[in-house]
Amino acid sequence: MKYGYVKVAAAIPGVKVADCMYNAQEIEKQIVEANEQGVEIITFPELALTAYTCGDLFAQQLLLDEAERGLMLIMDHTRQMDIISIIGLPVCVHGMLLNAAAVIQHGKVLGVVPKYYLPNYKEFYEMRWFTSGDMIKQENVRLCGQLVPVSFDMIFETPDAVFGVEICEDVWAPIPTSSMLTLKGADLIFNLSSTDECIGKHDYLCQLLSQQSARSMCGYIFSSSGFGESTTDVVFAGNALIYENGNLLARSKRFEMDPQLVISEIDIEMLRGERRVNTTFATSMRQFIGKEALRVNIDRVADTPLELTRQYEPHPFVPNGPKLDERCEEVFSIQVAGLAQRLLHTHTRTAVVGISGGLDSTLALLVCVKTFDKLHRDRKDIVGITMPGFGTTDRTYNNALTLMRALGVTVREISIKDACIQHFKDIGHDVNNHDVTYENSQARERTQILMDVANQLNGMVIGTGDLSELALGWATYNGDHMSMYGVNGSVPKTLVKHLVKWVALHDMDEVSKDTLLDIVDTPISPELIPADEQGNIKQITEDLVGPYELHDFFIYYFMRFGFSPAKIFLLAQRSFAGVYDDDTIKKWLKTFCRRFFNQQFKRSCLPDGPKVGSISLSPRGDWRMPSDASSTSWLKEAEGL
Repeated sequence: MKYGYVKVAAAIPGVKVADCMYNAQEIEKQIVEANEQGVEIITFPELALTAYTCGDLFAQQLLLDEAERGLMLIMDHTRQMDIISIIGLPVCVHGMLLNAAAVIQHGKVLGVVPKYYLPNYKEFYEMRWFTSGDMIKQENVRLCGQLVPVSFDMIFETPDAVFGVEICEDVWAPIPTSSMLTLKGADLIFNLSSTDECIGKHDYLCQLLSQQSARSMCGYIFSSSGFGESTTDVVFAGNALIYENGNLLARSKRFEMDPQLVISEIDIEMLRGERRVNTTFATSMRQFIGKEALRVNIDRVADTPLELTRQYEPHPFVPNGPKLDERCEEVFSIQVAGLAQRLLHTHTRTAVVGISGGLDSTLALLVCVKTFDKLHRDRKDIVGITMPGFGTTDRTYNNALTLMRALGVTVREISIKDACIQHFKDIGHDVNNHDVTYENSQARERTQILMDVANQLNGMVIGTGDLSELALGWATYNGDHMSMYGVNGSVPKTLVKHLVKWVALHDMDEVSKDTLLDIVDTPISPELIPADEQGNIKQITEDLVGPYELHDFFIYYFMRFGFSPAKIFLLAQRSFAGVYDDDTIKKWLKTFCRRFFNQQFKRSCLPDGPKVGSISLSPRGDWRMPSDASSTSWLKEAEGL
């Protein structure tokens, strides 16, 4: 299976100005190399067969003949290969010279795409030699002994992907031709370019390509001229860049003197899924109804085994490096802004939070503290309630009290033991039977205390549950599942830890900082089962439902892109190689599929809370799913891995 991936390449060949035979040989070498690596479509720079910097030599018939002969040689030598190649060369049509791209495969020219926008300013003089593709209205041209279609408005369809071609300046225009091509169905855009280098231009180029691939929800493969082009007036650095929906997948080295071949895989399945979800994309297609592109169908080629070269982050919700601080600050600010608006709108003076000494309740408390500070309110109006029970350990109990005192909030301690014991007597439950009733009774007792205290104080109960727990249903229905405003509801567990640590290292006194860092290092547990003989936590959440880093990975690709269990398994194998073996990944993936479907009823009645990232489980927002949907197909696929 290829799981929707198409392997593509951007090549920067060796080049000599006006030496078409040399250039053809260099192009051929890279086609052969790419084909051996399973590349399905490869693109070369603008006018790669002649070199871009030929100047008035483009008026020489010999150069044009040599370029065509070079293309014929490439087609002849690669006719047994399945790879599709996109090669830049000048092409004559009815007395006009086009700066064009020839799309070839199996010894045939499938189509010729001319450049639409010809730059004629500053160092560029293309109108001196070439005619805009706008002058060609879906005609045929004889090239290499074949009668082939020529149009800037051309779509190429393979069984696996649909692609279009634009040339250099076309993407710099206010309305790029690639915008039109993607709205007409192109999943991939190949750009043959000869962008020269100036201070600051490269950064702008990368931003431009990233934004265009994101706006058009496409894969964007860019190849630009490199070493060997004339440096009479400008220098070419050789940029090969591959983007997917705004994300950079692969790039070449700049100012490299040797040829380069940059390869990656574009996820067509993901791109098409994004377009289906984003109905604005479909709405934008309306302007082209009745204005179909010229479509070229390409026969199925032999399937090659999928060998992924691209990398996937094992922690998709947690960026690396300096971006992590930026992410934490932004998420925390969204949580604070959401709570501030809710407090002001409801005229609520008091926030009530249950503090366990664990990560989630700690983050909720920190959000409350920062919100009250921004509203210039007294922190004493935040009532933190620790409610020790049968499984509460000294570590979490002491951390809860120490943190609340250091932050200056009102501290209340209300034990739930006696109330739960009485409740067990009332319903006839053996206190020594530590089953789900034993556990959930404690969670519901704590929620009742919080709600009643909030009523006493005309306050609001602030929810602490996070996105990962909601996805797995790891919450007691009408217990910790319920609140009056859930500030952590769309924050995944892997990010909660970093948020608490980030707050600890920014604007915190030493006592609070030390306590927060210890909370970060505390094993995740609901503490509903009595501790062991040494007083240590006995009930470790990740032993029961699986590692949160795996579940957050599953959540991201299941919800964000709608991937199947088989594809998620493939990506997890690659991302967690050396960390988890295949059996472990499969085990917890099956757990995820089962619990995600079975626990939807809890998510169908969630309290309000701010969306902070690309995923939310709110029934009023991102995720609307029937509580009785069947998980059979997902579990069947997971079982068969």
